[in-house]
Amino acid sequence: MSGSIRSGRERARAAGGMQFSFVSLIRRTASQHVVTVLIAAFLVYLFGAVHGQWSDMHRWNKASADASLLLLTFTMAVGPGARIWPALRRLLPFRREFGIYAVLLAFVHTVIILDGWLEWDIPRLIGLAFHPALDRYVMAEHGFGLANLIGVLALAYGFVLMITSNDRCVRLLSGPTWKFLQTSAYVLWALVVAHTAYFLFMHFLDFHRPLPPTNPLRWPFVALVVLVLALRCAAFLQIWRQRRSATGASATTARRRAEA
Repeated sequence: MSGSIRSGRERARAAGGMQFSFVSLIRRTASQHVVTVLIAAFLVYLFGAVHGQWSDMHRWNKASADASLLLLTFTMAVGPGARIWPALRRLLPFRREFGIYAVLLAFVHTVIILDGWLEWDIPRLIGLAFHPALDRYVMAEHGFGLANLIGVLALAYGFVLMITSNDRCVRLLSGPTWKFLQTSAYVLWALVVAHTAYFLFMHFLDFHRPLPPTNPLRWPFVALVVLVLALRCAAFLQIWRQRRSATGASATTARRRAEA
């Protein structure tokens, strides 16, 4: 009798512990979302101030794009950074939320462009312009169209990563499949870098009218790209050295055992 009572109490304590852990997880996740939203809002406001000389439409489409890029940069940099500096591991739990809001801000950026600049004339998105004499659309801006197609592809890929960034998808896809999908986020990063680089460095080169003010964030953008690549390379070298040392130590131990 006492054994059954004791086992019942243990099950109750275990159930209570699981409930407490679940509630703690929910609270921690909610707090991470709140912190990320506040950071994202601050970044949009900050970049809006940087682009204050533009019209409201361009000001906020640039601000949302810049904030999205910075959040995405964090998700790309914090992983390899934590391998090099273990103190950064405390930031790893925010990687998921930063990635989610990077995609949402990219979506806001896209909607502002479609509504305020292109006025929902979708062919203009890919560089086409309506030619009244021919009564059809013709290709007018090749680079603009290609860069926007890259951006749309990046947004679609970002949505796939975003909707799978939850524990339910981890269980549904199984750990290795989910990890493979999420680690391919560097494909998203490459697409975003290509899209952004075009508009920062190439879009206005073929203008036959006065150029707009140079974006002051051109070289900080280059610095971010170099930072991510440098962290990635440094983390790779560190892992390679650690595995090489471990392999050498194992071989030495095996040789000593064989000699003994």
